Parts: sequence; structure tokens; C-alpha cells
Amino acid sequence: MAVPVLPALADLVLPRVCAGCGLPGRVLCPGCARLLTEPRPAQPRRFPDGFPPTVAAGPYAGPVRPAINAFKEQGRAELAGPLGAALALAVVAVRLAVPGPPRAVLLVPMPASRAAVRARGRDHVRELTGRAVTELRAAGVTAAECRLLRRRGRVRDSAGLTAAERRANLAGTFAVAGPLPVADLLVLVDDVVTTGATLTEAAGVLSAGLGRAAPPVVAAVVAATPRSPDDLDRLSRPLRND
Repeated sequence: MAVPVLPALADLVLPRVCAGCGLPGRVLCPGCARLLTEPRPAQPRRFPDGFPPTVAAGPYAGPVRPAINAFKEQGRAELAGPLGAALALAVVAVRLAVPGPPRAVLLVPMPASRAAVRARGRDHVRELTGRAVTELRAAGVTAAECRLLRRRGRVRDSAGLTAAERRANLAGTFAVAGPLPVADLLVLVDDVVTTGATLTEAAGVLSAGLGRAAPPVVAAVVAATPRSPDDLDRLSRPLRND
């Protein structure tokens, strides 16, 4: 049986290893991928006022954390597939949580700053959004992407800031980018939620900017920081892979 030349050469030059645990063979091994198949509500330790209903596909801890960082900061674009599928799962879960009949969803990616796009050479959240839309449509969900938000101005680095300080730091950062297409449900999407300040600010801007015509605004992310320190410790222990 013929072996495709380019993939075979790529595996020789850049052997595939799991971005979560380093196990050779796949970009994300079954054990690590399984951590992103149990969607749950994101629960920041201190809920910001106005935090939208948010579902995460898994915890931002243990092997999930290095996997997301490898995609985001280390240029491992091949992780867009499994991480985008995880995001789609979170979108389905948050869609089912909204009362009423199934709704057509409009995915609104959190906009990256120009500096972040220049530094990384790409907009990783838009990559995840595109993959998630493809997965959702393949599953029969009416879904589309729309860049309804834009950034304006600069914010200082949020590392070390409290939730309240992050919210104040983000005030005025986002603006509605254009008219609202036909949609039953707006789903803000991002890679990770920690304090919830960014999603809260974005949801508030969308609701205020679109007025009474705005459909419900919820959010879906690949991973969320565990609420309990005990959960964080448990998820950081070595994972046995299949």
C-alpha cells in the first residue's frame, strides 16, 4: 500500500507527540482528548456581575493547559482540529441550556488585539471558530460565524490583576462592529475563561449595542479554570493514557 510522501516526511522531521502529555503518536492522545469531552458550566471563583451563561468543554488544568498553550503560543496549528471540535461540543451544550426550541447559533469570536496577531502571526480564536462551525454544520446544527466585535484602544497586561481590576482594565475595549445578521442565539467563543472579565465585558457591549433586537447572549470556550483549588490539584496530577 502506498504511503503519502509528504505526511510521512513530516512525521520523520517533526514526529507527532501529544501536546498535552508528550506521548508519541498523535497531536492529542485519547487520554488527553477525553478531558475535553465533558462540557460543564464555567464557574469563575468570583462571578462578575453580568457574566453570561458559559460552557467549557473541559478544565484549563492538567494536560489541557499545555495543549491549549501549544496551539496558542507555540504555533501548533494542527491542534485546531481537536480543540475546534471541543469548542463545538461546548457550543452544543450551551445551546441546549437555553430554554425553548433548538436555535440557530451565531458564533462571535473574541477579537484579538493587533499586537497579539502580529506576535503570533495568526488569530487563533478565529481558527477555532471556523473549525467549530464546520463541526456544528456536520452535526446538523445551523451555525455561522460573525465578527460582531472589534477592539479599540489598548489594555495593559492582565497578569496578576484581580477580577475587578481586569474588568476595569477592559472597560471600553470592545465595540459592536456592524449590524446583526439573522440569528436566534449569539455565542461568544474563546479559547479559555479564567476570571470571566473579558466575556462579561464583551457580552455587555453586545447586549447594549444591539438593543432590544439582540437575541440571547451566551458563551462557549474550550476550557475554564477549575473553581476549586482541590479540583486544580487533582487535574494537575499525571494522567494515564490509553
